[in-house]
Amino acid sequence: MELPIDHFRLLGVSPSAQAEAVLRAFQLRLDKAPDQGFTHEVLLQRAELLRSSADLLTDETLRQDYETALLGGASGLELSSNREVAGLILLWEADACLEAFNLARKALQPPQTPALGSGREADLTLAAALSCQAAAQQEQEQRHYQAAALLLQEGIQLLQRMGKLQDLRQTLENELENLIPYRILDLVSRDFSEQDSHQEGLKLLDAYVRQRGGLEGGDPNDLIGGLVQSDFVLFFQQIRKFLTVQEQLDLFVKWQKRGSSESGFLGVIALVAAGFSQRKPERLQQARKYLKSLELQGLDKFPLLGCMDLLLADIKQAEENFRKSSDEGLKNWLEVYPGETLAALCDYCRDWLKRDVLLGYRDVESDPVDLEAWFADRDVQTYVESLEKKGALGIAKSSFSFLSSFSGEKPEADDSEEDLESNTNLPMPGGVPDYEEEETDFGQFNWQEFFHGRIQDPILKILSKRTSSILGASLGLLLVGLGASLGVFDFRDDPLKSIRTNKQIAVEEPIRSKPEREEPLQEMKKPELNLLIASEPSQEEIKRLIQFWLNGKAKVLAGQKSEELPIVARSSLVERVQLERTKDLKRKEIQRINTSINSFKLVSQTPKRIEVKVKLSYSDQRLKSTGEIVSETSIPSLKVTYILGREKNLWQLVDYISGS
Repeated sequence: MELPIDHFRLLGVSPSAQAEAVLRAFQLRLDKAPDQGFTHEVLLQRAELLRSSADLLTDETLRQDYETALLGGASGLELSSNREVAGLILLWEADACLEAFNLARKALQPPQTPALGSGREADLTLAAALSCQAAAQQEQEQRHYQAAALLLQEGIQLLQRMGKLQDLRQTLENELENLIPYRILDLVSRDFSEQDSHQEGLKLLDAYVRQRGGLEGGDPNDLIGGLVQSDFVLFFQQIRKFLTVQEQLDLFVKWQKRGSSESGFLGVIALVAAGFSQRKPERLQQARKYLKSLELQGLDKFPLLGCMDLLLADIKQAEENFRKSSDEGLKNWLEVYPGETLAALCDYCRDWLKRDVLLGYRDVESDPVDLEAWFADRDVQTYVESLEKKGALGIAKSSFSFLSSFSGEKPEADDSEEDLESNTNLPMPGGVPDYEEEETDFGQFNWQEFFHGRIQDPILKILSKRTSSILGASLGLLLVGLGASLGVFDFRDDPLKSIRTNKQIAVEEPIRSKPEREEPLQEMKKPELNLLIASEPSQEEIKRLIQFWLNGKAKVLAGQKSEELPIVARSSLVERVQLERTKDLKRKEIQRINTSINSFKLVSQTPKRIEVKVKLSYSDQRLKSTGEIVSETSIPSLKVTYILGREKNLWQLVDYISGS
């Protein structure tokens, strides 16, 4: 057997290591033999291989000849058959885990299959299982979650066939299950050119929701696929933007037929989004009928029905439905609105579409919302005429004079199915806000509120004052808005930002308070930046690197240049920030972000990887180019796990992960 490794890697020393360093490394490896259950015989063979490498590298003549051979293209170590298993163990220890797994798996297959019940069989099986687990973890660290899952499946099948290591097999099965949400996010977030992967992700999502017992789930504390119900709700909100409106509609219908009542509500919203964005008013009519048939506790249907009536040009019915609402604030606002009632209904409807309906789809633009273009559309007019509702047509023909200042571009049409009831075939980021005094009861979680609920109060305030702050107190919208600020929900460029030992999805909760004092970005202190090249950096050095990342990201999102960002972070993270800035430029917006580290905890540290947990104080402002504030966010305690990696002696930020 030829091992794809040289003597230097086998011992774990640098090619420039002197003889004394080689001997120290050799003795250390002897003292730290693996204790997972290998036989005494194979451990002795491992020691012999290490000694052979140490002897060669400490002999000046032999080492010179060997280095010459390496320069000439020689690679790999040839091992006799009686040392193959020991070589595979050393290969696994050298982090060549995938190679070790493939070679061990091959050695367990005919005609190389060892004798049943032999020590060689036991050692090979254990080496295969451990290298499979380690290889899967390496794939996860590279955010290749589907590849990690396939490796785990192969390892589980191997152990089942061998009938050995039941406990280790169970460990692999648990890791595979915990990968489910991350595999889903990995697959559905890929480019549309990878349709097979995308469809596989949809099927996996459907199976996962079925396993959970629907969107509502069962016991909120049940851990399924690594997520309790509260984490699943937030995970689902994350992945929606990678699904088209038709894909979501198909899924909601399927889940509703299985007994998920909340899916019916989400199906209604998806129908409205599809109808408005594709200029298909018949879909709004379907959504209206479907909503009227839904019985969901705590849902005030009337404002939603009123918006649909307005879009279908039934002005009288729209006003009646608004006045039937149980929200007294909404009805009072209608009474005191400084203009025509129709203008008020249009304002409300426009904000409902923009903030609650059109967000969260891969193929739907939420901004701008142009009602004038909607009523001027020939297909809309034809459908309205078929319903014999002329009110809206009159408005459209008069150019919507009172709405002209709110006009926007017409969204691009997209092919879609016609009926809610038809064609239903079908894996970390920022952090988790930490509120110790107040907890959210996710056991009674309301999906309507999560996605589209309780919009009246913010709308009343905003429309009456004509301000531009965030509309809708929906948790889902806050998540999306905050995620854009932190860069934790933008996975198009980098699909999975979080999965490690404690697999949590990046989430944000509603804003509770503002910081007492906000410092302008330009007043941020600029400590001297030095390359972090120490083999074992101190906690203070790690903390400084993270602060430079936070400061540099804030600069870029504020429209400034950052020299420190490409120094302290890998290119994939830098590109993610630049992509977010590009999106802000198109909207003619900037972000002013202030962050400071409240607490810092070192979780683990190896020569190549460092993991720390941090609590941040976070606040931001999103502003138009005119200086007008679009939104403000403040989180007093935001949990973030940061991962640092070392390459070519330089430590850089590799990823940031949510959760505790």
